[in-house]
Amino acid sequence: MPTLEQLRFDNTYARLPAGFGVALRPTPFPDARLVSVSPSAMRLLGLDPSEASRPELVQALGGTRLLPGMEPFAMVYAGHQFGVYVPRLGDGRALLLGEVINAAGERWDVQLKGGGPTPFSRMGDGRAVLRSTIREYLCSEAMHGLGIPTTRGLCILGSSEPVYREEVETGAMLVRLSPSHVRFGTFEYFHYTEQHEHLKTLADYVLTRHFPHLVDAPDRYARFYAEVVERTARLIAQWQAVGFAHGVMNTDNMSILGLTLDYGPFGFLDDFEPGFICNHSDDQGRYAFDRQPRIAMWNLACLGEALLTLISEDEARAALGTFQPSFSAHFLARMREKLGLREARDEDRNLLESLFALMAGARVDYTNFFRALGRFDTSPDARNDSLREQFPDREGFDTWAADYRRRLAAEGSQDAERQAQMNRVNPKYVLRNYLAQTAIERAQKGDFSEVDRLRALLEDPFSEHPGHEASAEPPPTWGRHLAVSCSS
Repeated sequence: MPTLEQLRFDNTYARLPAGFGVALRPTPFPDARLVSVSPSAMRLLGLDPSEASRPELVQALGGTRLLPGMEPFAMVYAGHQFGVYVPRLGDGRALLLGEVINAAGERWDVQLKGGGPTPFSRMGDGRAVLRSTIREYLCSEAMHGLGIPTTRGLCILGSSEPVYREEVETGAMLVRLSPSHVRFGTFEYFHYTEQHEHLKTLADYVLTRHFPHLVDAPDRYARFYAEVVERTARLIAQWQAVGFAHGVMNTDNMSILGLTLDYGPFGFLDDFEPGFICNHSDDQGRYAFDRQPRIAMWNLACLGEALLTLISEDEARAALGTFQPSFSAHFLARMREKLGLREARDEDRNLLESLFALMAGARVDYTNFFRALGRFDTSPDARNDSLREQFPDREGFDTWAADYRRRLAAEGSQDAERQAQMNRVNPKYVLRNYLAQTAIERAQKGDFSEVDRLRALLEDPFSEHPGHEASAEPPPTWGRHLAVSCSS
């Protein structure tokens, strides 16, 4: 494996024409130190995790002493924020340090968040705080463990430097990895500023880098948009199936590759509440859990409009029209897996919707219920009391359980085999807000062990992990409905 100094950089985005961003160096913390590192993310760059013990890692990734080939660059973009178009956003506290090519030929953007002000900071300080940095680091690694496309958290760099938000907090930096940080809002920026040549340059760049199979197609831009619609539909279906709420689905937070991007006030469902709002700044519930599919389609419509110098309105409408059926198909397929069903049948949607109605009425813990459902006993006389007792409407559960038992019998389901299969798709552990908060509070006192424990646990959320069972428990009273905002 290469050492840090042997990493190969090829910073193609920084070589795009003037107007795509600004080159500048980070503003390092004078006392930056390594708080936590993800060994699996290190390996994406081809680095042995032991490289994390070298002080050069903090110096290079924190901006004190850049590695050969690094070209720090702040990207410009725009976006619809809570439905309102903001014409110029950009990397206000992030810098693309460079693009690393690993031994397999894969390219990874290495981005530093919290590296100081940029021309896009809009009077901000360009810093991040330890609280939000821990949350994004843990959740990006947790989502990867769940098999959901996401940016990756390489490491956290801590500091004693104060950062001023609602109160004085400790500053930190997050180093994250992604194949690309191009967003819907990047296309919107060039569309609304009428820089149509730059828009085409951006589209060609994205196709060459990430959709090479489309480069020579005569209708490549229309097919590109259709693939982004499909990737986004699949991503949102995965979010909904696992009970994940993003919290700030602005178009500048939507990845052109269908990755989960920019973890702010996210939340995993505890009680099953379809209208769950994880962001206390979202007064109108625009980004509530059950509205995420609709908002994703709205965002895709904004992207389609931004591409209208490259595709026709008919092509845009046709592609956008595939979102809802694609999302529904992906979501239903995911939920069949969570229910332990091998075959697709017409009655499955009704079986699922009746279950959701029962769960919402009883405020059943979403993650724990589906994990426990794997132990459903299909014997004719079985009452399945551990499940039944979660529902005040016992008769309603009994009716559903009878339907579920018949559905399983219709495809010859075997309990032991089904449970093993269900445990592979129904996680025992997710990053509940109270778990993240506990790790944050300990870290703010200088103890980062809980950050490391949770990262390791959530990398493999489907296994039992003896000794860590408490992390699968519903939140205690103090941890219910924790307020999480956009401030970072």
